[in-house]
Amino acid sequence: MRTAAFLYPWDVVGDPEAAGRIAALGVQQVTLASAYHSTRALTPRHPRHRIVTARHAAVLYPPDAARWAGRDLRPYTQDWMAAEDPFDEAARALADAGLEVHTWVVLAHNSRLGADHPSSVVRNAYGDPYPWAPCIARPEVRAYLVDLAAEAAVRPGARGTELESCGWYGMAHLHGHDKTGGVPLSGATQYLMSLCFCTVCAAGYAGLGLPAEELRAAVRGALRPLWAGGGAPRGAPGRAGEWDTIEALLGEERAGVVRAWRDRAAATLRRAAVSAVREAAAGEFRVLLHADPAAHRCGANVGVDPADVFAHTDGVVVPCTGDDAARADALGPFAAHRGTGTVAANLTVVSGMGGSPGTLAGDAAHAASLGAGELRLYHAGLAGEGDLTAVREALRGLADPSARTPS
Repeated sequence: MRTAAFLYPWDVVGDPEAAGRIAALGVQQVTLASAYHSTRALTPRHPRHRIVTARHAAVLYPPDAARWAGRDLRPYTQDWMAAEDPFDEAARALADAGLEVHTWVVLAHNSRLGADHPSSVVRNAYGDPYPWAPCIARPEVRAYLVDLAAEAAVRPGARGTELESCGWYGMAHLHGHDKTGGVPLSGATQYLMSLCFCTVCAAGYAGLGLPAEELRAAVRGALRPLWAGGGAPRGAPGRAGEWDTIEALLGEERAGVVRAWRDRAAATLRRAAVSAVREAAAGEFRVLLHADPAAHRCGANVGVDPADVFAHTDGVVVPCTGDDAARADALGPFAAHRGTGTVAANLTVVSGMGGSPGTLAGDAAHAASLGAGELRLYHAGLAGEGDLTAVREALRGLADPSARTPS
């Protein structure tokens, strides 16, 4: 089963042992960040540092000055690594160790962009801006994201790319000193809090026959019992249950209009971004999306229509950490439509971040039974030595069942 591990360039740059250590895990590919959001990351084995603070979203290579000249929305550069082109330096080391390198590109998730250009972001039904979430319906945002996808995906030496957050981002966001958990939100109420009411989206709803103020009032009314302590209706479990609840809260007709507007914006962005990547690559180049099979969901793993997504991509990377039922709910809809496309199960292998490296072999086998043909391991740079040992043993057992450690 083809397996790739996620890495940041700073996991490799300055550590002459890193590439060989990753190859020894038994993976065939590294999905290496080329454009990423702000983060504070542990580097438990690096000889020079333990913590890397990426203060803002940035490209991890020198951007093309001519491409971005005169444009308001443009990628930010990094200054927390001394290398002139940290992606290239890391990619060369990994390739020399026999690993295939694919880019990892984060698109519609950029807090600094939103802070510098507040008109470009999602605004909820109360008028609150989400600086971390560029509104993908806005023409200037779409143009920026499509060009960023092409440039950040097609880096020298890369054989493919994985596009993250290539669609709607919403309220959910890992934020420093976060204080938003006082009132728990269900999947349905997360969705309502993620709807955008910027000028472009307001006009979009109106163009489909739904005045924005009517929708805004409906969203606020649906959420009012939640803020008053009465909670909100909960439907059946799973993704289908979430959408049923959204329809109950908004009304079926309103929910349909909102979904039509948002689905169209997301689908056209994805197609444009993938097309731009393929044109820039000008040859064989795999393009996968980090995706969720419920079209209404937003975030890093954007909601898509499983019946449509394989028509314009080479496949999807699907979050699969959790129990067997959660994995089946995530993978099943894609497996039913994949045809010759790739379905990669993304399993967290950092125990301190909710992963379960000790059950990797069994989880991988279960994912394969549900139609997954590849694995993604999040995240080889963040994992402790005990977690990596478990990964090595699991991958050795998957490659050679006779080598499995008895349970």
